[in-house]
Amino acid sequence: MARKAIVHKSQKFMERHLLAKKEGRKIAFSTRAYNRCSLCGRPRGFMRDFGICRCCFRELAENGQIPGVRKSSW
Repeated sequence: MARKAIVHKSQKFMERHLLAKKEGRKIAFSTRAYNRCSLCGRPRGFMRDFGICRCCFRELAENGQIPGVRKSSW
């Protein structure tokens, strides 16, 4: 429950930040915006290309749920 609330709060802040940027005004506390995993809410190990953290990325990649990603072997 708490993680969903944190993710929702972060998303609302990012929406306000983007809206202010679009209108051409500066938003207060711009450094407060940071990325979180959309699945679990983890703030660290975030992969921008996929929008999820490294832990969720690994699980999804192993199950083959991320298109274009394969497990490497050499």
